[in-house]
This record gives sequence, C-alpha cells and structure tokens, in this order.
Amino acid sequence: MAVYNYDVVILGSGPAGEGAAMNASKAGRKVAVVENYSQLGGGCTHLGTIPSKALRHSVRQILQYNTNPLFRQIGEPRWFSFPDVLKSAERVIAKQVTSRTSYYARNRIDIFFGTASFADENTVEVFSHNGVLERLTAKQVIIATGSRPYRPADVDFNHPRIYDSDTILNLGHTPRRLIIYGAGVIGTEYASIFSGLGVLVDLIDNRDQLLSFLDDEISDALSYHLRYNNVLIRHNEEYERVEGITNGVILHLKSGKKIKADAFLWCNGRTGNTDSLKLENIGLKANSRGQIQVDQQYRTEVPNIYAAGDVIGWPSLASAAYDQGRSAAGSIVENDSCRFVDDVPTGIYTIPEISSIGKNERELTQAKIPYEVGKAFFKGMARAQISGEEVGMLKILFHRETLEILGVHCFGYQASEIVHIGQAIMNQPGEGNTLKFFVNTTFNYPTMAEAYRVAAFDGLNRLF
Repeated sequence: MAVYNYDVVILGSGPAGEGAAMNASKAGRKVAVVENYSQLGGGCTHLGTIPSKALRHSVRQILQYNTNPLFRQIGEPRWFSFPDVLKSAERVIAKQVTSRTSYYARNRIDIFFGTASFADENTVEVFSHNGVLERLTAKQVIIATGSRPYRPADVDFNHPRIYDSDTILNLGHTPRRLIIYGAGVIGTEYASIFSGLGVLVDLIDNRDQLLSFLDDEISDALSYHLRYNNVLIRHNEEYERVEGITNGVILHLKSGKKIKADAFLWCNGRTGNTDSLKLENIGLKANSRGQIQVDQQYRTEVPNIYAAGDVIGWPSLASAAYDQGRSAAGSIVENDSCRFVDDVPTGIYTIPEISSIGKNERELTQAKIPYEVGKAFFKGMARAQISGEEVGMLKILFHRETLEILGVHCFGYQASEIVHIGQAIMNQPGEGNTLKFFVNTTFNYPTMAEAYRVAAFDGLNRLF
C-alpha cells in the first residue's frame, strides 16, 4: 500500500473542495484532493447546479423561439425532447471539467480518484476505482464531500419510472405528465424546466406556500407563473406511498387523492455524503441527515478536521460552498481569508428566475421595523422591452427614517445578476448604504440595472 504525506487533504472537488484546495495551495501548503467521481467537479458539476442550469437555459431559449413572432419567419413553433436539451448540459459539463482540471494542475495539487475514509484523524485511506488502496497522511483534513438526494426507504428508486434529482439526468424520454414531489428550490426549478418542454407537471408541496423563505409577493409571483405554464401546484399534501406500475407511477396521498403520471421525480430533501467516511474512527458523528457540525471557523469537534459545503447544511448553495471551503483553508493557513459565510444571496433558477438578499416584508413587519417599499416593474423598463423579457420586478425594502436598504428582492430576467448591485450597496459601511445611492448614481441606459433608480424614486415618493 502506497503512503503519501501532505499538509492538507481535502475530501471532495466540488465548490467547497475547490475553494479550500486553491487557498491552501496558494498559501504554500502541500495539498491533495480526493474525488469519488471519475472526473473533477463533484456533484455540483456533474449532477446538480451545472446540468440543471444548463437545462434551464436551453428550455428558456426554446420558449423564446416558440413565443416570439419574429421567429415565425424561420419556421413554426416546435418542441424538443428532454434528451435533446440534455445534450447542451453535457457540453457545459465537459468544459467545466476541463477548466477545473487545469486549475488543479496549475496549482500543483495532487488528485486521487476513489472512495475516502478515515483510518484516524491524520490518515485518510483511498480505495481507488482500479481497486488499489492508498494511504494519505495530513496535518489537517477538510471534509467537502457534498450531498445527495435524500431517499426514503419506502420509495422504490429502482423502478424505471421513479427518479431523484440526480438520476433524472438519465431520463431517456420526455414524459407527457410528471409528478414532482417536493416544492423546494430543486423541485420548482425542475417544474419550470419540464413545463417549458410541454410536460404537464403536478408539483406536490407539503407546505401551504411555495418557498416560504421568500418575500410573500415574490412567492406569489412564482406560483402564478408556474400555474400559467400548466404546473398544477398541490399544497399541504404528503405522500402515503408511491406505486410504480408498468407504464408509469401512481402517487397515493394521505388526503386520499391518487395521481397518475408517466414518471415521478423525488425532490424532497438532501443528505450529506458522510456514510462511507468512517467518522467513528475519528470520534465524529453526523446528524440524521448526514451533516457535520462546525464552528464559525469551519472546524469540527476534532481540532484538525474541518468541513464545508453541503455536508454542513445551510445554505447548501454552490456559491456559499466555495467561500466556506476557502474560509476553512484560511483558518488553517491563517492568511486572514477566513470568514463565516452568512451574506448569501438567494438564487433560484426557475423561469423567470428569482434572487433576493436581506429581510423580507414579513420579517420586517414581525420585527416592527418601520420600512417602506420601492418597486420597478420590468414591463416599464426599456431594456426589458427590447429583450422581450417584460415579466418581473425589482423590489427594494428600506428604512423610512434612515433610508437604509434592508432587503432587495427580484423576480424576472437576470434577477440573479441584478441582486448583486443591491448586495454591494448593503455592505457599504455607515451612511454608504442608503436609497440615495441609487438616486444619485447615473446608470447606463438602457439596462436592467437602472431598475434600482426607478425603484428608489418610487420608494421615496411613498414617504411623507
């Protein structure tokens, strides 16, 4: 058995693992990364963020073609199959793998492909894909193994018509009707994707509101547009059992309803990839969802073991995971790059997309903070009219007296890009964070960014 010695060993090459590896390497540490997939990038690149967003982009282009009268000069509206649009995602995945492979090579980071487990707190054993057992010793280890879809024992995921958000990428046909169980971020995104392909979608939500962490007005807008695109949303429902039949699936709900579809997609929760790590050998224990507890320096209960990304739970976003991994490595190398990542914008890639940061109206009302609202509707924005993307709005919540920006919520075209302007201003010290910035700043015209100026004037006009 070969033995290799490192300063830092990182388990996982997703966003958290990559952020950790780059920071540690640039600080002069000898770094190794262990990846369970046969290629770099982790679940984010191969099963999660990248393929789902690439799928969403392709579907959005199809919708533009089918709804824009200009394209009728080219031909009649047409529909594409799910395997057709999946090809675009595969091309993006390949490019991402190439990019990431070059990053690791340039930084002289060693890569081991295989399944990792702890022998002790300073030793990681890697059972490689070709059957070879290798041993890595390290002063510190960072667990960045990510997560996978939670699978309840009473759902038969071996049935050819029953999928989770990973295996749905193996779908070889376009179902006429699809049941999606779970109306969280992943469920609503896939509801948008499949409805955009002409599939009738039943979206089952075990709560009374879609994405209840959003501002109520934004949640309502999402519900409206999903329904407008033939998504049937069923709130306050829970499954009793999922019955796989020869030509489809029957979902039995506790309310007594039965729903039949060609395929079933489970999108209800995720679990951390910790079951094969042999955490018991280092005195660590994951919670019931496979997640590891860390402090604000991303250190676990074992002093030289750190963790970052989906494996520690909230917020379970690729954007946050990268910064968490970088911060975990920063804590190790002490180069002032460690911070607790809590300034995280929400980005939801439905059609139209959603993004927000800060407090929503419900939270401000409950806290009895005197706030006011400024809005800019995209239908009145020149850039949105030019782009044919008139659905949506920008909403700014600000303090009535100080004009401090308390929250930014955006629904529509480029929402996930637009929100970062608000995020930057909200992070300005002292009086730098006020609504006056948007009034006193000249924006390019026409742009979507000028929605901030329109919303600011709208808000100021509500004051008295």
